[in-house]
Amino acid sequence: MSQATKRKHVVQEVLGEHMVPSDQQQIVRVLGTPGNNLHEVETAQGQRFLVSMPSKYRKNIWIKRGDFLIVDPIEEGEKVKAEISFVLCKDHVRSLQKEGLWPEAFSEVAEKQSNSRNRPPQPELPGETQSSEDDSSEDDSDLFVNTNRVQYQESEEESEEEA
Repeated sequence: MSQATKRKHVVQEVLGEHMVPSDQQQIVRVLGTPGNNLHEVETAQGQRFLVSMPSKYRKNIWIKRGDFLIVDPIEEGEKVKAEISFVLCKDHVRSLQKEGLWPEAFSEVAEKQSNSRNRPPQPELPGETQSSEDDSSEDDSDLFVNTNRVQYQESEEESEEEA
């Protein structure tokens, strides 16, 4: 099977299927990605550990901080305690909430995440004020904001000194 065909099937599986976690599986939230196809996650009870990404998802599905996953536990793991079995998108989260299978601890996080994806919040520096018509032409609030990076605000004083 070619790489493109494999990618197509994996993406269709993730986006199309409705997955319900079994008794051994659990729903977790991604906190970060330390590397080597490992992801630091947190359970609804607050327990943190590492999970591994199976090879079928590598270079096909991208997981970022704040996403939700269904994981299978690994008994022999000391640091890596589970393996990703399914990546949950917004539609999967909504259907799990309707069925009553969604953990209560993640309910408010999922709502904030769906609201923040519609309009990402822009942090303001103290003492920063909105000027009138000059900034309206330079408004970048409708652009994509990478939530995995810290947002820095450039002050007007710094930009005038550079010029």
